[in-house]
Amino acid sequence: MSLRWKLGLTLWVLGMTGVVAVSLTVIPQLLAGASTTLPVGVAIGASLLQSAVLLTLAVWAGVVLAKPLGLGAPVLEAALSGSGTGAWATLKPQIVPAVVVGLAVGALLVAMAGIAPAELQSLALRVEVPLLAKLLYGGITEEILMRWGLMTAVVWLPWRLLQKRQGAPRRVFMVSGVLVAALLFALGHLPAAVAMGAPLSPSVLTYILVGNALPGAMFGLLYWRRGLEAAVLAHALAHAASSLILALGEGAPSIALALRSFTPLS
Repeated sequence: MSLRWKLGLTLWVLGMTGVVAVSLTVIPQLLAGASTTLPVGVAIGASLLQSAVLLTLAVWAGVVLAKPLGLGAPVLEAALSGSGTGAWATLKPQIVPAVVVGLAVGALLVAMAGIAPAELQSLALRVEVPLLAKLLYGGITEEILMRWGLMTAVVWLPWRLLQKRQGAPRRVFMVSGVLVAALLFALGHLPAAVAMGAPLSPSVLTYILVGNALPGAMFGLLYWRRGLEAAVLAHALAHAASSLILALGEGAPSIALALRSFTPLS
């Protein structure tokens, strides 16, 4: 099996762990509070199928398009090529930037938990997303979908059409990819908020968009500069750090964390 196939299959399996974790823990809670006769098993099955298809498209886009752009998953690529030493050497320069960004985003999530609109605070008590699901889905699945798949495609299009595949992508294309993917990442959380019963008032819209676009941009910069694994580590650390801080504080659930646990494309 070629390295490209190994990489794609590995990313898909890793991404599906987050899909399964969120589907099994969140969908039953949403259905419990909704007036529907849809069986839980059917809803979970539909969610898994839809997410599997979207994840497949994202993995394919990254595997096919990332390398010519200078983007990639260097740690996984080194590990899958049989170079354990190379994988560790590739990971080391990713650790410090990932930790810095992860802690910064974690602090942002904690701060936003304290200023959540009243409409969202009550919803946070109804839907509880386990920390493991946040780590798997937010840390892995969302990064594969939004950075590996979407951001890569957004950068590739102008590079292919305007730059005619000549040389490395222009900085403006990379920056645009980071920002566009971050904005779509934020917009994609609105359906999840509606599903939870949140009214899309100006305060709720602003809260959700700002609270997701800023972290999305930071994760995108990590993907661009360091590789997919750096974005994954930072995203997972943000959830872990914010959950720990909130647990040590008042122990109240955070609507920011709850909303960030849903896929933008689900």
